[in-house]
Amino acid sequence: MTLPTATPRDTWRWVRGQLRARPWEVSGTVAVGLVGAGAAIVPVSALGVLVDRVRAGAAPSTIVGIGAVIGVAALVAGLTGGLAAYLVARTGGRLLATLREATVERALRLPTATLERAGRGDLLARVGPDVAAVHRVVAEILPTMISSVLLAVLSLVTMAGIDWRLGLAGAVSLPLYVLGLRWYLPRSAPGYREQRVAIADRARLLVESMLGRATVHAYRLEDRHLRGIDVASARARDVEYSVFKLFTRLVGRVNRAELFGVAAIVVAGFYLVRAGAVTVGETAAAAVLFHRLFNPIGGLLFSAADIQAAGAALARLVGVVGVPSAGEVAGAPVEGPVELALSGVHYAYDDGEDVLHGVSLTVPAGARVALVGATGAGKSTLAAIAAGLLRPASGTVTVGGMPPGPPHVAIVTQETHVFAGPLVEDLRLARPAATVSETAAALGTVGALTWAAALPEGLATVVGEGGHPLTAAQAQQLALARVVLADPAVAILDEATAEAGSLGARDLEESALAATAGRTTLIVAHRLTQAAAADLIVVLDGGRVAESGTHAALVAADGAYARLWRAWETR
Repeated sequence: MTLPTATPRDTWRWVRGQLRARPWEVSGTVAVGLVGAGAAIVPVSALGVLVDRVRAGAAPSTIVGIGAVIGVAALVAGLTGGLAAYLVARTGGRLLATLREATVERALRLPTATLERAGRGDLLARVGPDVAAVHRVVAEILPTMISSVLLAVLSLVTMAGIDWRLGLAGAVSLPLYVLGLRWYLPRSAPGYREQRVAIADRARLLVESMLGRATVHAYRLEDRHLRGIDVASARARDVEYSVFKLFTRLVGRVNRAELFGVAAIVVAGFYLVRAGAVTVGETAAAAVLFHRLFNPIGGLLFSAADIQAAGAALARLVGVVGVPSAGEVAGAPVEGPVELALSGVHYAYDDGEDVLHGVSLTVPAGARVALVGATGAGKSTLAAIAAGLLRPASGTVTVGGMPPGPPHVAIVTQETHVFAGPLVEDLRLARPAATVSETAAALGTVGALTWAAALPEGLATVVGEGGHPLTAAQAQQLALARVVLADPAVAILDEATAEAGSLGARDLEESALAATAGRTTLIVAHRLTQAAAADLIVVLDGGRVAESGTHAALVAADGAYARLWRAWETR
């Protein structure tokens, strides 16, 4: 399963909406383009006048005035043409930047289940190769395409102004161009869509194989993954070959259209000159005008491959923007300790069997509840549903009577990412307006200020990839400090101390207690010492609540939790 792709109608609706939001920018660009196209036609018309004056025996000095006109027109055409190309590229670049930002913003807010089903490769292909494909057209092809269209329209109008029959002769080629495109586009469009999907599949396999290389090596799956990558690469190659073969056949149709157009103008001009309807110079100007259209029109048609690919890529980007985000189900922020309630929650991954079977759980306002159970019992799934990252197949989840999700719920997992950059900026991800003293106070709350202040440049030290490395325990304390800065009403810790190791686990447990003090807290407890310190313990078994109670009560009951506790003490 991949993320959705927008329909052509939805894609064009998005582009049209963006253009309407920039009326002065668009109209100014079109106006400059028209001036440039008009100035490009003046030298050809002047050339026709020169031919007629030479045939009439005009003085050699005639060429000076006409040459001056041609020179000035060429200068204006060059300046306005360059300016028009810049304006088109700037407008297109801004639209692409808006789309890229909207795509990334929506991707960051997508439900976890949606991203897991789609795979990282599909999303990476959209914000990587797809953006690059659109950018190439916007920066290199779109300016030429718009100027070509304007030049073609004004050239045909000028030819018709000389004599309507010359304009009609030049227009003879238009149906041939249209027929060529009507033959090409319906055949190539599905191919380019398939090409983008094939590239995304290849990227997905490559990314997943590299990210999971340890597992691949452990289970000797190298050959299987390589075969999968070979198949995906072969598919991408075959699709690209098929669309290129269609493109070469389009080239032949374009050449035939050019031949018929020139022949029609020359033949019509011959008879019109004989009849005295037009001059030789006017016929020559019409022929040169049409011939000058070969490169822009040909370039426009020959760029159809890139335009088709960019159109498919654009539809994939707009498709991401249209996906509902996880945050759209969340309500207004809530303040202070609130109750977290789950009622009759069922959940299954990818239409498989339920991993949660009607789980009901209440975390009173300000209380700390621990989830324990064997691996696969459904603890992390329940925590993700409580955080609003997953949506239950049935049942309800509320936080103070509101749907769960940011900004009133924060979750910390055992897989904590340290972003590249200064440590203080990493902390400010939770609250961008936080001051240095506030970030230092958050670190102090979780017991991390001592080591943070001892870094080479203190809180300004660059951490993450390429920077100062942090231990697993330090990274978890950083994540807990973000919780302090974000100040959510509900905190969810999903095995947040599991990666600390036995030596640092106790310190990290104390950091977690400090970060969640006074907050409604749900803990997926990897270490039973965390569970023992909770106000209430809930034992999950096979996606169901097996028992619940305080630590003392559950140990006295000698049930599932008591067995886990005895095993923990004697480990």
